[in-house]
Amino acid sequence: MGGFCGVVAKEDCVIDLFFGTDYHSHLGTHRGGMAVLGRRGFQRSIHNIQNAPFRSKFEHDITGFEGSVGIGVISDTDPQPLVMCSHLGTFAIVTVGLISNIEELKRELFVGNSAQLQYSTTSGMVGPTEVVSALIATQPSIVDGVRYVQSRIEGSCSILILTEEGRLFAARDRYGRTPIVVGRKEGSMIALMESCALPNLGYEYVRDLGPGEMAELTPDGEVSTVIPPGDKMAICAFFWVYYGYPASSYEGRNVEMARYRCGSALAKRDDTVADAACGIPDSGTSHALGYAHEKGIKFARPFVKYTPTWARSFMPSDQKQREKVAAMKLIPIPGLIRDRRLVFCDDSIVRGTQLGRQADRLYSEGCREMHVRIACPPLLYPCRFINFSRSKNEYDLITRRYIRDNEGEGADIDKYQDERGAPYREMVEYIRRKLNLTSLAFQTVDDLVAAIGLPKDRLCTFCWTGKDVSCGGSCPGCPCHG
Repeated sequence: MGGFCGVVAKEDCVIDLFFGTDYHSHLGTHRGGMAVLGRRGFQRSIHNIQNAPFRSKFEHDITGFEGSVGIGVISDTDPQPLVMCSHLGTFAIVTVGLISNIEELKRELFVGNSAQLQYSTTSGMVGPTEVVSALIATQPSIVDGVRYVQSRIEGSCSILILTEEGRLFAARDRYGRTPIVVGRKEGSMIALMESCALPNLGYEYVRDLGPGEMAELTPDGEVSTVIPPGDKMAICAFFWVYYGYPASSYEGRNVEMARYRCGSALAKRDDTVADAACGIPDSGTSHALGYAHEKGIKFARPFVKYTPTWARSFMPSDQKQREKVAAMKLIPIPGLIRDRRLVFCDDSIVRGTQLGRQADRLYSEGCREMHVRIACPPLLYPCRFINFSRSKNEYDLITRRYIRDNEGEGADIDKYQDERGAPYREMVEYIRRKLNLTSLAFQTVDDLVAAIGLPKDRLCTFCWTGKDVSCGGSCPGCPCHG
């Protein structure tokens, strides 16, 4: 997915920008970038961070950076930030999101308006940030351009823009699928996705931008709305399940506390007798703590995660590499496994490959029973809005492979959402047998929504329900009906 940070200050902004961007490293591992504006104009640096963290790649660059305003990004798409030249002037830009109609927009822009924009990148690709820049440049102003982007993009796109006059703009995607949080301290303001960065950098929380809102931030502490927020919001519920950093809050709902409540809800529906509750590190740990507290049983760590060098296992594009990373990063502790009945909490099951291998390892260490509780409902639809998974098609999902093999193409997917119905129970039993688990249960949509604490019509639950609240299921051209 990715994350970004923008800072505008009366003095130098580089250190705050550097650490503020670094606090988004858990959101992606492909590329990192920073751009600042100072007396020497725009300075920019972009590095591949697949094999080394953002901080180590940029700590030498920042010694030569100077400027009072800047933007930074952790990107899983194109090299960013871009510094673009157009009739609107020179501006730096970063984006986060997923543009599902990008090919259509490319044809429109680069055939009909090929002279509209001069590109400064040498990546050999036309990526989403370039497309967004080109769309902006078709309009008479930056603000009009962002409004146009929001109207044309299918999927999502949140944006930070730094103009050659030193103005910093933050624009949240149309339906607020990804968060933007604003913070303030004396002589400086910050806009970012992960609020956990604020306290250690000395900023106090000001507010979240609304869905589709665009605001200008000034070093005097002002947040001036230039595009008002929309009425509908569909922030991705998966931020609380998995993506979000535990210390962060979105729309006033803390991630760690939501995960405790989620684990508690799983325990309330469970009559399993176990010796301990455990989390598959890292995101499953918080769910397991909530589960253990509710059930009144011990919390244990029979798997520990080796964090110094191993990247998150879903990041490599190659499945074999993903499986290798997953196997290498988790280290078992036999004394907490042998002859134990263990309940493991995990955030989700996508392909099922990793969980099945982890079950085999536990049994080989003498685990007596392995009960798995999943903190979200079964994933039935690939994400079409923020690119939270690298699944290329629906049959990457173990649920959809089961439905296809059981019923063939064109099956009614809706009936597999009802946890009280036979199709749902048979699907879960298939996954349990496939992964060699003692028992398996998933969270319900209603319990997950309650754990987050926002109204259901303000959350995106598309990957579980196939419905998107941004249109209410009423517009035949929207991706809900694709």
